[in-house]
Amino acid sequence: MAGPFEGIRVIDFGRYIAGPFCAALLGDLGADVIRVEKREGREDRTLVSLAENDDGSPREGAMFLQMNRNKRSMTCDPMNDAGREVVRRLIRSADVVVANLPAETLKAMGLDWDSVSALNPRCVLAVGTAFGLEGPYAGRVGFDGVAQAISGATWFSGTEEQPVRCSAPYVDFGTASLLALGVSAALRARETTGKGQMVEGALLRTALTFFAPTLIEEDKIAVGRLPSLNRSQTAGPSDIYKAKDGWITVAVNGDPLFRRVCRLIGAPEWLEDPRFASDKARGDNGEIISARVGAWVAERTSADAVAAFEGARVPAGPVLRPRQTLDDPHVKGGDFFAEIDYPGLGKAKVAATPVKLHGTPGTVRKRPPLLGEHTDEVLNELGFSAMEIAALKQEGGV
Repeated sequence: MAGPFEGIRVIDFGRYIAGPFCAALLGDLGADVIRVEKREGREDRTLVSLAENDDGSPREGAMFLQMNRNKRSMTCDPMNDAGREVVRRLIRSADVVVANLPAETLKAMGLDWDSVSALNPRCVLAVGTAFGLEGPYAGRVGFDGVAQAISGATWFSGTEEQPVRCSAPYVDFGTASLLALGVSAALRARETTGKGQMVEGALLRTALTFFAPTLIEEDKIAVGRLPSLNRSQTAGPSDIYKAKDGWITVAVNGDPLFRRVCRLIGAPEWLEDPRFASDKARGDNGEIISARVGAWVAERTSADAVAAFEGARVPAGPVLRPRQTLDDPHVKGGDFFAEIDYPGLGKAKVAATPVKLHGTPGTVRKRPPLLGEHTDEVLNELGFSAMEIAALKQEGGV
């Protein structure tokens, strides 16, 4: 079955997560995605390496496998005169160009909006930066953790003595997903206007959006909240609790769920206690709630506690280690992962397309490419002859 982006060509100049995963999502849904790398390979190829070469150097890593399924790879040096012509032809052939690079780098590589639109007015340019293309920080570089920190989320997630960032790069993945949404909208708009446009995502914009409720509250009423680790300050019980053999999390919002907790743990008096009369009140008095729920959980195993909460239809789950996650029966039995077979690494898992289209589903059809595996193939498609390709290689363009 053809994917919804069948016939769409995406040129991926991205690196690390935000750009490459945006392109991967489009590829999952049928787009022809060409990953453009430096001749020596991009620095993101070997992060979280899964094996070594014979000389001890790292091989492809987990990040590369996840971000680059359903892509072809070609090498090109956009700063080389011969390589610039390749970039120009790539842009002319493209429906979408993806580049999460600083503004000055985009311009130097000929990937800024003025350059791209002049070559191909129908092209959609998806740009991802750390802080956006405007404002005092526009020229600064940054990664996911920097955006988490500046958004306020890192400080609020720990204690006053020790801020804690989220180890999952949710800002990168969120930015990639929002860029893919923006590209989809821009392609839809092109059907009416006939013109492409620039789609801009920024790590800080994503981080501020994800942390917005707390920021909105502070802006409006200056509540001055202090961090409380895992305990929610706006509802309860919502915390992580230690059981006999591990940890579980319980997440409660709203009166119906709170009433179920009261019945479950034997605290009917809480139903008439004004300290727990609303989500806000329960958040304000969350330490009291967490102490009692924590004592109840501590008398049980993780499985028994989770089963009891589930029996009462209260959201709860075990806090799993990565190996336990992979061995979880629901994870193992579902379609959350796809398997690829990569040369030199063997079989490996990658997360499948995270959104399910039931009529035209995304699929992992091709393993991630070897470095430059499709260079000649793509150059042929762009109209370069065998003699011209040999000259490009000789001149260092590809």
